[in-house]
Amino acid sequence: MKLILAIIRIAKMTETKQALADAGLPSFTAVPVLGRGQGHGDLEKIKAFQETNSNKDALDDALTFVPETPRLKSKRMITLVVTDDKKDLAVETIIKANQTGKSGDGKIFVTSTFESYSVHTGASGDATLD
Repeated sequence: MKLILAIIRIAKMTETKQALADAGLPSFTAVPVLGRGQGHGDLEKIKAFQETNSNKDALDDALTFVPETPRLKSKRMITLVVTDDKKDLAVETIIKANQTGKSGDGKIFVTSTFESYSVHTGASGDATLD
């Protein structure tokens, strides 16, 4: 079994949920998270503003509100456990639903899961994923 943790944009949650369901992977947990990557989203906004606005006073005002350190951004973390043979399907589905080609699309982490148990039935192993 594989544990998949995916950090995605909040705006992509509905699309991701539908894509996973369509792929036969409807079971997952999603929680709100805060984080940041190596990107400089605020700096990208400033550069875009500079290119489209020649008003120096407006630019100075915009720069006043830029924090000195990167801010934490709201994201969603999806957690799902799949059988080994469905790992690639899950990863590809999440990427396809979330890829915009821009910084901040997210990350996916895959780890091995050695045991799982159903609290309801007491079943263990792959049977808990059905």
